[in-house]
This record gives sequence, structure tokens and C-alpha cells, in this order.
Amino acid sequence: MSVMIGIDPHKGSHAAVAVDESEEALAEVQVRATRRQTIELLGWAQRFPTRSWAIESVNGHGYLLAQQLVAAGEHVVDVPATLAARVRVLGSSRSQKNDPNDARSVAIVALRQPGLRVVTAEDHVAVLRMLARRHKQLAGLKTQAASRLHAVLAALIPGGLGKEMVPRQASQLLGRIRPATMIEAERKRIAHQHLAEVRRLEKELKASKARLSVAVEAAGTTLTDIYGVGPVVAGLLIGYTGDISRFPTKHHYATYNGTAPIDASSGSRKRHRLNPRGNRMLNHALHLIAITQLRYPDTQGRVFYERKLAEGKTSKEAIRSLKRRLSDVVYRHLVADQHNS
Repeated sequence: MSVMIGIDPHKGSHAAVAVDESEEALAEVQVRATRRQTIELLGWAQRFPTRSWAIESVNGHGYLLAQQLVAAGEHVVDVPATLAARVRVLGSSRSQKNDPNDARSVAIVALRQPGLRVVTAEDHVAVLRMLARRHKQLAGLKTQAASRLHAVLAALIPGGLGKEMVPRQASQLLGRIRPATMIEAERKRIAHQHLAEVRRLEKELKASKARLSVAVEAAGTTLTDIYGVGPVVAGLLIGYTGDISRFPTKHHYATYNGTAPIDASSGSRKRHRLNPRGNRMLNHALHLIAITQLRYPDTQGRVFYERKLAEGKTSKEAIRSLKRRLSDVVYRHLVADQHNS
């Protein structure tokens, strides 16, 4: 008898429920999130020789457990939290939200929903995802530090720096300040601290980009042949796409990354609106490509954008259309990379 084991993972514990093909719960267990979590779960599951595992949102609290089960030779699928919640709410019974019911809902989704992502052991994709995420975090931290420095400089000098933050110019500006009061002296000291933080983060960003360049080159991807795709954007695209074969067509991929517009037609009026859903990291990467191509007049993206403007679209609508077109280009490159690997 084939059994599906659904797991509702948490930071401190994991709830597991085994169900059969008729969706009847056969057994349940709850284990603490410790070093023995996998051993305990596998020991409990020995009664079901023919088994598969379904874990809710394996990129969250269930990440480590999913990787441990895969390493142990188990078959594991990733169940989106939205699908599990839908099963629980629509169920005529056991619709209360608790860990066993959540785990049972996860198992039912895995039984009935085709095309769920099969979890595989970590490879270069996971490395690129980590490096790209860290680089984006560093960029955000630098922006915050630069904003704090701008604010302190504006309190010391009318108008502050008045331009994009350049550490050398900010240092020169601070060197010309002669504090007249204790408050100004303290502000100057804090400004120097913010400046040191900006410089430190710039060095970390440079090192992060270098590591990404090495990792992207090792991946052997053709994404960098696309105008506007450097190591950072390529890392985002590969890392957050994962296995491209889980998207049967370019349209599925566009829906996943949020570039496929949402139909908002009413009556005879046909229109589409922005899709706020989808993977926002992939959407951000595609936006970076689009903006880079728009900066130069001879790029394919710029030509496409101007053609859309000539058709009567607004600037925002033309950019959204360009991102949708770029999604197809990225999809083709990722598929080709997989075939050539």
C-alpha cells in the first residue's frame, strides 16, 4: 500500500501524518526539531515500506528536514502553503487549524495535485541562490547606511551632500566641518561612523560580486549573453528559478515570476493589469534587465519599448510588456542550459 506522509514544519517541531490513497489518516507523530529529527521520523515511518513525503514550503522551516530526507534516499515533494490551506478550508471535516490537520492537508495536496516540485539534493543552484540573496541584502544595508549618513550631513550642512553618496566626497566634506558646539561634534563623529560602515559594505559588495562571478562561470550558463545580465542578475535568475523543467512552457514560467499580466477585462473592454504575485526576486531580476536595456538606444529592449509606445501603451505598460518578453528569453536560455549540461 502506497502511503503519503505530510509534514507541517515549524521552528521547534514537525508534525507528520500518514494518509492512504483514500485520504484516510493512518498514523501521526510530532517530533522536536533536533539533530535526531530525521532518525525519529524514519524510525516511525518504517511501518510504511512504500512511502513518499510531502513538506509544506521546503524553502522555509522545512528546508533542512527536506534535505536530510533526500540525503537518506527518500522521495520528497514541495507543497505550497496556499494549496495546503485551501484543502484544509474546503474540507468538510477536520478543518480546524492545528498541526496534525495541517500535515494531513499537505499529504492530500501531494496525492491529488500533479506537477509538484520534487526536492533534490543541493547543487550549484542553491549556492547561487545563497550568494545572490546575500548580495541583495548587502546592497540594502549599504543603501540604509548611506541614507543615515545623508541625514546626519544634512543636519551639519545646509543641503547635505546634495548628490549620490560617494565616500570620498563625503569624507572631504566632513574634513571641512569645524564643529562649534558639542552637538555638532557628536554629529560629525556619528557621520564618520556611518561613512566607515558605507565603505565596509562597499568592500563586502565587491567581494560578494567576485564570488558570484566565479559561481556563475562554474554553472556554465548562457544567461550572461543577454544584454543587461551580469553575475548578480544571473545568480538571481538561476538561484530562484531552480529546476527549469518544472515549468512546462514559457507561459508557466511567466506566471511564476509575475510578468504574466492579469486579465482585468469587463464587458467589451479588454484590458490587463499588473500582476503583484509571483516570485518577487525573479521579477526584480527581470526588471533590472529591462531598465538596463532601456538606457541604451540600440538594444532590442529599447526598440521593443519604443514600438509599444507607438502602439499607444503608457510607459509603465510598455515596461511590463518588455519584462514579459524578457521572461521568454530567459526561459529559452535556461532550457538550453539544461539540455547542454
